Amino acid sequence: MPEGPSVRKFQLLTSPFVGQMVAKVGGSSRKINVNDLNALRLQDSQVHGKNLYLAFVAAEGPSGPTAEETMLQKEAAAAVCSPVQGGQEQVCAPHPHPQDEELQELQHSRSEGPGNWLRFHFGLFGSVRANEFSRANRANKRGDWKDPVPRLILHFERGGFLAFYNCRMHWCSSPGADPASDILSVEFHRGRALDALRAPDPICYTLLDQRYFSGLGNIIKNEILYLAKIHPLTRGSLLAPLDLEHLLDCALQFSSDWLHHKLCGQGLHPQIYQKEQCPLGHPVMKGTFGPLGGFKRLTWWCPQCQPEVLPGDGDPSPVT
Repeated sequence: MPEGPSVRKFQLLTSPFVGQMVAKVGGSSRKINVNDLNALRLQDSQVHGKNLYLAFVAAEGPSGPTAEETMLQKEAAAAVCSPVQGGQEQVCAPHPHPQDEELQELQHSRSEGPGNWLRFHFGLFGSVRANEFSRANRANKRGDWKDPVPRLILHFERGGFLAFYNCRMHWCSSPGADPASDILSVEFHRGRALDALRAPDPICYTLLDQRYFSGLGNIIKNEILYLAKIHPLTRGSLLAPLDLEHLLDCALQFSSDWLHHKLCGQGLHPQIYQKEQCPLGHPVMKGTFGPLGGFKRLTWWCPQCQPEVLPGDGDPSPVT
């Protein structure tokens, strides 16, 4: 499923439509009545971790952002796409067994009763397109070249449109998310994240716990563990404080860099994810790891660059 940087890009695609009225709707969704969106005004657009939230009001309600707010939005987007300096691109007790990553997100944003916020959670290959439709780039299992069908299409009064693919939607009264857990938020709580990383669980489980690392997904997990030279099954309680600080730095920097590359039209070039060799030429191992009774995720690691720390070990030095 799309990770934090991708969903943040989706939010930036929706921002220019804030303040406009929905003139026509379409889409294949059966989870919501898409016609309920007709003649509503898009009032706000927010992203929290891997979830996108759009607020709608009656057309005679607030007309969206002021000119000053629009300018600030444009300046913020431009700042994100500016060159990054220095190369590649924050106290709760952690639960001993992190739950399924997707279930956490549902619980994290669930609100009682209906509301005017529409929550989008994207599945594999989920996306948002502005003023264009997704086209098939290969044949499906039946050999047909069929274009993906949008779950929702919003046509706006000024002529543009948004198309949403492979996503689940439901109404809620507010985003109900904690920006202190969002790895791409300026409000990210570093101290709380470090407390979570110190848990006596395999570090690869903790990194996917959306209560502390909202937006961090499997690609980011694999890449930052390699960058920090940490074995995915090493227990956080066995790692030195400096190693945990470095891992958190890698998480924030990698996520920021990935967003920057996305906004500038550049692809991701992973070092370990789905690779057979690490950048140093060592064979890469692959396994499926997750908490007992929880969701298991594919994990790639280099046994030489990422030695596992076991109880009683000293400070291991990666083999280069």
